[in-house]
Amino acid sequence: METLRVILVAVVGLVWGSFLNVVIYRLPRGLSLVRPPSSCPKCGRRIKWYDNIPVLSYVILGGKCRFCRAKISAVYPVVEALTSACFVVVYFHNLRFFDLQFFADCLFVSALIALGFIDFFEQIIPDHISLPMLILALVYAPFRYDLNLRQALVGAVAGGGFLFIVYLVYLLWRKKEGLGMGDVMMMLMVGAYLGLSRTILTLLLASVVGAIFGLLLMKFRGKDLKFALPFGSFIAPAAFVALVWGDPLITWYLSFFK
Repeated sequence: METLRVILVAVVGLVWGSFLNVVIYRLPRGLSLVRPPSSCPKCGRRIKWYDNIPVLSYVILGGKCRFCRAKISAVYPVVEALTSACFVVVYFHNLRFFDLQFFADCLFVSALIALGFIDFFEQIIPDHISLPMLILALVYAPFRYDLNLRQALVGAVAGGGFLFIVYLVYLLWRKKEGLGMGDVMMMLMVGAYLGLSRTILTLLLASVVGAIFGLLLMKFRGKDLKFALPFGSFIAPAAFVALVWGDPLITWYLSFFK
């Protein structure tokens, strides 16, 4: 029975990941998420349902369109598999319960995946995702077992406020934007859902990994300090780590000071 539940979560994650692919591609372009049905961007032919099975269809077709043989981006199966894997991790993190917390966590993770990939490819973080998730996080906070509304508000102010200060300082210092307000809004969302301690952990992880990634790009790709990193793409995985493993990581870190 337990195996069937895990399989169910994994399959739902694959299907939902297919929808997230639509969000990632269409939302930044201002296109409808419903119409038209999926089609090949090269030849325009409609994709049949049997060619739109998450991950499996990509493997069977060899990563190419059935009709024109144009290459299909590997991002599609990656998003589907990643969403499925994250849902399974969340399922076990929530002690294998199909409760409200599980569904809320899956929705939060979905927002992280969509925002992370959109920022990576388009260098924007749409408020169409961050703002509704922020509102839902605040509305849901009083019903949670691990957070209340005050803690959610403190987390939002800490996360968004910190990045907003960084935004202002860089703007005054360099006379141009170093961060976008989309990053600020994303951290408001993350802070409202994770609370203060896990929000701080998210900022630390995202900053450290982002700095390391930036240094590697400077060394091996010849980038300079003016190169813009999509910070939202680092916030997203950091927030997921904080959601699932944040509390034990914080406890482990604080144990060094006892």
